[in-house]
This record gives sequence, structure tokens and C-alpha cells, in this order.
Amino acid sequence: MAQITGSRWGGRSKGLKRVYSFLAGAMALLFLSLAVLGCGAKEAEKLKVATGTSLIADIVQRVGGDKVEVVNIVPPTSCPGHFDLKPGDVQKLAQAKLFLRHDWQGKMFTQELIDSVHNKDLQVIEIAVAGNWMAPPVQKEAVKKITEVLMEKDPAHKSYYEENAKRLLSSIEEKEKEIRAKLEAANVSTVKVLCAEMQQGFLKWAGFDIVATYGRPEELNPQKIQELISKGRQAGVKLVVDNLQSGPDAGKGIAKELGAAQVTISNFPGGFPQTDTWSAALEKNVELLLNALKRSQS
Repeated sequence: MAQITGSRWGGRSKGLKRVYSFLAGAMALLFLSLAVLGCGAKEAEKLKVATGTSLIADIVQRVGGDKVEVVNIVPPTSCPGHFDLKPGDVQKLAQAKLFLRHDWQGKMFTQELIDSVHNKDLQVIEIAVAGNWMAPPVQKEAVKKITEVLMEKDPAHKSYYEENAKRLLSSIEEKEKEIRAKLEAANVSTVKVLCAEMQQGFLKWAGFDIVATYGRPEELNPQKIQELISKGRQAGVKLVVDNLQSGPDAGKGIAKELGAAQVTISNFPGGFPQTDTWSAALEKNVELLLNALKRSQS
């Protein structure tokens, strides 16, 4: 009897071990599943931000890092004031929590248009920063304002945004010093230019001597063109600077009449290939300007 009882208990013990082993494996799979689901939840927690231009998008991405998901609406090669919105462009607002646009984009993104996507959770915030955002001082101001918005709307990651913004502001200051040194070495303060109005702020920061500005191609009637040529000749203009987004060839005819070099630069990151960040776009603009300046002096 004792042997039979021991055998039975031994069998039961092995059976229990198999049950425990099965349960342990099931629990491990359960924990693994929860961990995977947890990762998915964290991904879903990203702050979804739609932006009016690549200028805003670049800052949001750099300050927001892996805490944000950014979708931009107006392409960087297009003029934001004349971009023809399509239903697909507007639909980008449907899943966003925030829509950050420039204060001058209100006429394009009307409340009626925003309401049409039926996103009751969407918050529209205007970023009012005066000046050309490609100029480092203006870019720094934009970074500060956008960082304030992210911290206010996503307070759980406030310190993360603060640290990223601090590093970004520091890198902008370093880039400004680097670019300023190149411009001073080229003695651009002695270079007289005609330029598109949209590039006036940037060229003023860069140190060029601006003689006169002009608007979009459709605004350049024969009388205006003749006035610009006359001013250019009197001042000894050596460089005509166009704006990629509002008229890349607007000043070509004027430059030809003056015997000056013509160059087109961008007001937005991504306007030229491999310039998706503000820093890369700034470097490209300065490279184009200095190369054009060399042509004008040859």
C-alpha cells in the first residue's frame, strides 16, 4: 500500500509540475503581450501636430523629438500665400491634436475649412513671430514660442522639451557665428543688391547693402522694372536675389540688364534638395549667395 500510494503521489507531483510549467509559460506570454501592448500605447501617446509650413514643422520635430508626430501641409517649394489647398491637404488635420500655423495663414485656413475635418479635439494655435525665420535671431524667437506651446499642451514631457530647446538654441547660436564669419570674410557689407521683398529680412541680417526690393513676378510691370534697373545702375548693383517660393526667376531680366549676377534662395527648409532642416537650408542659402558673389566679381 505504501508503495502504491507513493507511486500515485509521485505521478501527481509530476502532473502538478507540468501544470505549473504550463502556467508559468502562459504567464510569460501574457507579460510579453502586455509589454508589446504597452509599447503600442506609448506610441499612441505621441502628440500629433499638424503644421502650416516646414519652418514650423522643423522646430516642432527638433524640440518634440520622439514625443511628437508631425505632418506638414504646405510644401516647402510652394508659396504659402498662394498655395492651392486640396481636400487631401486639409485631411491632414483630421488626426492631429494641435495645428500650428503662422499668424498670416488665417486667410488660407479659415475656421470653416478647419471645421470641415470634424476633429473636435483639434486645437489651432497661431505662431506670431515677425521677420524672416531664416535669420538666426528670428529663428531663435520662433523656437522659444513653439517650445512654450508644446510644454503647455503636453506638460508631462515639459522637461524633455525644455532640454531639446536648450540644445537647439545653442546650435543656432553656433551656426550663426559660423555663418557670420563666412559673410564677413566675403565682405558682403560692400555688396549692393536688389532683392525680392520676401528675402529682404534675411539679406539685411546677412549684412548686404539693399538698394531696392520688388514683389512677385505679376507685380513687376514695365515701369517698375525700369525703375529697378535705373536704381541698380546708379548704385552699382552687383547681385539680384530672388525668392524660390514667390518667383525664382523674377529678377533674371533685371540682372541681365545690369550685368549683375542673379541667384535664387529659399525661405523654407526643404526648398532645395538635402535642406530639410533650418540649419541645412541656411547653409545652402549662404553658399548660393557667396558663389553668386564670386561670379559677379569675375
